Amino acid sequence: MSSRRKFIKNTALGTLGAASVFSQLSASETTRIEFKEVKPKKRPLIISTWNHGLAANEEAWNRLKSGSSALDAIVAGVGIPEADPEVRSVGYGGLPDREGKVTLDACIMDKNSDCGAVSFLQGIKHPIAVAKKVLENTPHVMLTGTGALQFALSEGFKEENLLTEKSKLAWEKWLENSKYKPVINIENHDTISMLLLDEEGNLSGGCTTSGAAWKIHGRVGDSPIIGAGLFLDNEVGAAAATGLGEAVIRTAGSAMVVELMRQGKSPNEACKEIVERIYNKHKNHKDMAYLQVGFIAVNKQGEYGGYSLRSGFNYAVYDTEKGNRMEKPDFKMTWKD
Repeated sequence: MSSRRKFIKNTALGTLGAASVFSQLSASETTRIEFKEVKPKKRPLIISTWNHGLAANEEAWNRLKSGSSALDAIVAGVGIPEADPEVRSVGYGGLPDREGKVTLDACIMDKNSDCGAVSFLQGIKHPIAVAKKVLENTPHVMLTGTGALQFALSEGFKEENLLTEKSKLAWEKWLENSKYKPVINIENHDTISMLLLDEEGNLSGGCTTSGAAWKIHGRVGDSPIIGAGLFLDNEVGAAAATGLGEAVIRTAGSAMVVELMRQGKSPNEACKEIVERIYNKHKNHKDMAYLQVGFIAVNKQGEYGGYSLRSGFNYAVYDTEKGNRMEKPDFKMTWKD
């Protein structure tokens, strides 16, 4: 019994001693104990959607290393698939709408939350470069249609035919039945979104696309919409979307991913939660039969991730540790589910 009393007494004294020590700490010292700063991973880091993100990452990385700004690196990087006629969902060679017109959407955003966008732009091969000019040279965020084209021409861009023979033949084949059914990521061809964390730890992002093939003339997806296709907060992180734009717009997808990271979730966790939200809101929707959405995200610490509704989505990552490579994120369901 005496041994038991002695144990309890010593334990109580030890607890009081610990409490006394902590009572002597200032508030700032206590904060440092409870909230240790996460050491940033190696920088810079670039993450881009789909296989064509590899070439985009390579160009953006080289531009950064040559001293270009983050926005210039993004414009140059995603400009590679924009100019590639074999990439059928971005820029030159993109599949047209039901009237045979190639219409383009793009946006870009910097560390200060300044942004520029163009939508329903025709005849200009690099909409991402026009979006950057909107950011730099206008008081607006988005220009659209003929106004966007007029602005591009005033900035020295060249108007040209973006409908390649290959895409024209595909459109003529589609006209035989004229049924609208989006074919998303069957061949890993979709929007390219790029997020960039530079050496100073600042975030930037860009997004560019020719949108859904065979869409109604005038349709605009999520890609040029800040908060839907792309969003960032330089204090928190950045996110971007790919897939069926209507579903992303309905849920303000990329903005919600960033907000979840603000609440402490990892990029993977944040992407997954928003995909789950989109699924729950669309599981009985008419779009569900062909619905695919995917997100990529990166936080200020250099942690990155992604998640998609269905299988098939992938993204390219370039960092100093492993170089440029493709990664496959987790997904909720397969196309057979």
